[in-house]
Amino acid sequence: MASPSGSTFMSKPTLATLFLLLLVQINAISGCYTSIFQFGDSLADTGNLLFSRNDEHSYMRNYPYGETYFKRPTGRCSDGRLVIDFIAQAMGIPLLPPYLGHSNQDFKHGVNFAVVGATALDLAFFEQRQVHVYTNYSLGVQLEWFKQLLPSLCASPSGCQDMLRKSLFLVGEIGGNDYNDPFLQGKSVQELRAIVPHVIDTISSTITALIDEGAVTLMVPGNLPIGCSPSYLTVLESKNKDDYDANGCLSWLNEFSQFHNQLLQSELNRLREAHPHATIIFADYYNVAMELYQFPNQLGFTGRALTACCGGGGTYNYNVSAKCGDQGFTACIDPSLYVNWDGVHLTERAYSHIATGILNRPFTTPRINFGCISSNPQNDDHPYS
Repeated sequence: MASPSGSTFMSKPTLATLFLLLLVQINAISGCYTSIFQFGDSLADTGNLLFSRNDEHSYMRNYPYGETYFKRPTGRCSDGRLVIDFIAQAMGIPLLPPYLGHSNQDFKHGVNFAVVGATALDLAFFEQRQVHVYTNYSLGVQLEWFKQLLPSLCASPSGCQDMLRKSLFLVGEIGGNDYNDPFLQGKSVQELRAIVPHVIDTISSTITALIDEGAVTLMVPGNLPIGCSPSYLTVLESKNKDDYDANGCLSWLNEFSQFHNQLLQSELNRLREAHPHATIIFADYYNVAMELYQFPNQLGFTGRALTACCGGGGTYNYNVSAKCGDQGFTACIDPSLYVNWDGVHLTERAYSHIATGILNRPFTTPRINFGCISSNPQNDDHPYS
C-alpha cells in the first residue's frame, strides 16, 4: 500500500517521536491573522452547548471528556484539543472562547460560535421532514450571533474592516449533522442525497454574507469519512462484506461524504469567481482523516482504528444506551493510541493529525498562507478551557 500524499513514514515510529514532530511542526507555523471566528458543530464547539443547556444529557460535561489536555471537561467532544485549538495555537492566538457564557471583552482575538449538534439547515427544514435534530443552533443562528456581536468588537466601520481583514473565518465543518440525524433515524441515502444541494446553498449563502460584512479569508472544511465512524458502523452494520472497504469502513457512507465534498468544492469555485478579492480555502478533512484509517500503525494508533476509546461496549465500543460519559461506559487507558474518542468524535491526537495536514501539508485549496513567525505559539496557555 502506498504512503499517504505528501508524507514519508518511518517503519515503526515511537509515540515520543511523533509528538515531538508534531510540536516542531505546530511551533514552526504562524499566521498574520490577529483573530479567528469559528462557525460549526461538535467538531469545533469549545463550550457553547454547555452554556446553552444545563441538563444531564450533555454527556460531554462529564469526565473523561477533556482528560488529556485540560484535565477536566470543557464542553469539547474529545479527550482534549480540537482542530480549531491547534490552529489557534499555531497562529499564536489564545484558544477561542465560546460565544455563549463570555463577555465581549473576551473576544479581542475572535470567538467560537460552533455548537454541538448544529446543522447547516434551520430547524423548520427538518420539522417538515419529521426529523429530530439535537439543537436548533443552525448556521443561520450562528451567523446572526456574529452580526449582533460585530459592532461591539470595533469602534468604527473602518476599524471593523481592518479587524475583519486580519481575521480568519472557519465556516465549518458544518453539514455533518444534517446527514447524521436523518441517517440514524432511518432515512435512505436517496433521500439524503436530495438535501445535499440545500446544505451547500446554506453554506454558500453564509460565506457570501460574511464577505459582505468584510471577511477576506475564509476556510471551509469538507465532511469527514463518516463510513469509518463507530456510531455508523454499529447502527448501520451490514452482513454484506461488499459494503465495506479494505479499511473496514462502510463504502457507501464514505461515497456520500465525498458527494457532499464535491458539491461543496464546486460551489467554492463559483464563489471565488464572484468574490475575487476574498481568499476562500477548501480544507480537505476527508482525505487527511482517511490516512488515520489507512495507516493507523504507521501513525502510532495501535488501538483499533475503528474502535472508540470511550464507550459502552460492542464490536466498535459504541452503544447508544451507554455513551461515553453516561452510566455503563468504559474508557481506554491511553487515548493517544486511538483514532476515535466516543464513537462519533475523534481523539485529540487524531485532531492534531488533521490540523497538521491542514497547516503543513497539501490538504487545503489554495494553500493557507502563513507569512509571520510567532514568538509565542500559546501551546500551554488555555484561558478559555
